[in-house]
Amino acid sequence: MSNETDGGIQIEYGVDDKPPLPKSILLGLQHVAVMIVPATAVAYVVANGVGLEADAAYLVQMVLLFSGLATMVQAYTVGPVGARLPIVMGSSFTFVGATIDIGASFGLAAVFGAILVTGFVVEGLIGWQFKRIKPFFPPLVTGLVVVIIGLYLIPVAMDYVAGGTAAEAAGTFGGLQHLGLAALVLAIAVGLNMFTRGVTRLLSVLVAIVVGYAAAIALTFATGLEIVDFGPVGEAAWIALPSPTRFGFEFEPIAIATFAVLFLVSSMETVGDMSGVTAAEGRNPTDEEFRGGLFNDGLLSSIGSIFGAFPITSFSQNVGIVNFTGVMSRHVVGIGGVFLAVLGLSPKVGAAVTTIPSAVFGGAVLLMAGMVAASGFRLIVTHVELDRRNTVIVAVSLGLGLGIATTPEALAGLPSRAELFFGQPVIATALSALALNTFVPGDSSPLFDAAPVATDASADSETPAAGPSDD
Repeated sequence: MSNETDGGIQIEYGVDDKPPLPKSILLGLQHVAVMIVPATAVAYVVANGVGLEADAAYLVQMVLLFSGLATMVQAYTVGPVGARLPIVMGSSFTFVGATIDIGASFGLAAVFGAILVTGFVVEGLIGWQFKRIKPFFPPLVTGLVVVIIGLYLIPVAMDYVAGGTAAEAAGTFGGLQHLGLAALVLAIAVGLNMFTRGVTRLLSVLVAIVVGYAAAIALTFATGLEIVDFGPVGEAAWIALPSPTRFGFEFEPIAIATFAVLFLVSSMETVGDMSGVTAAEGRNPTDEEFRGGLFNDGLLSSIGSIFGAFPITSFSQNVGIVNFTGVMSRHVVGIGGVFLAVLGLSPKVGAAVTTIPSAVFGGAVLLMAGMVAASGFRLIVTHVELDRRNTVIVAVSLGLGLGIATTPEALAGLPSRAELFFGQPVIATALSALALNTFVPGDSSPLFDAAPVATDASADSETPAAGPSDD
């Protein structure tokens, strides 16, 4: 049922609403369609980076399987694990750099050993104690994390728009055929969302991807260009089951310390994504939602490492879909999780999906990245007074994040580990926002009280009370 929330957007289906099954299936497929390329790209990038190209297909399979399982748990919960929110889970690029570095130096056994230990320990501890640390993550901090996640995804989307790695290898990066396909998808998605109603608007992104894929196939046959390659479909097996401890486990202190910090940042991303989803309703997540969502991140990441899956966290592109379509139903996302798990058990089906050209996904991901950033801005504008203090925090945090994103070579003088750590735009924005908001006096600082509620003549006073917070 459609309704306009206070400070949010027009909601077509609420969190607990169940759209008709045919519509739910299509909406779930839309979520899968938007996240499958970036999710599987993590496995391909890592496999190539550590010299294990032969295992790339298996790594992709595990990413899809555990993305699906974690998505279903997020939507429906298992005990205290899960948030009951429409959040799609997948492998995050936050961990890619460290995974390649550690994998090349110590092997994937050290990577999966570190994930096994730090996944549930770090995010589980944060989730367990989130009520106590919640004051450190006000809308100002979480909103900035959402903003930088969206803005940081835009260059990735533009890389897809230009054709991605396949186009680079073929020497056609930025070719008119790729730009045309991306523009077609973007135009259809925006046009259907802005100028139509009902199911057509709700499925605007999926329809755009389908039309773009059909156009890419037609262009392949018409021009002879290898825009769509069906070769991998014939080579893939129909069914392949996961293999526990395939890569083994080693427990390297450097790897464990690195992934502990990255899981802290990942938890901030998840907090930001959950805030981005509930911002559609004009609210922040509850303590229980935060706790369950973080438990899900950590526990499923640790379990997945046993089978060779990389860390699983919330996917920002799909936060954009929720805000773009107004469909907040967790049941829709749960159906999307089922599809992902099935894809993870059937490499042939997964191979068929990944034949969709990067440019087709580029048009959709570009739109979703912009929507993620916009939802972060809305979270800040709705819940934060942009006075001098808060404006400076926004300026510094986004300035550092975007500066590192656009000029990563500026940190070349740092030690390699420090360059890897501080060279992450999300880390730079999140930590700077967290530190400034914590230590600069103001209403949202957890170390200082908000201005007291006036009850008498002192009502005209604007001087806030300082001291330890009672929250």
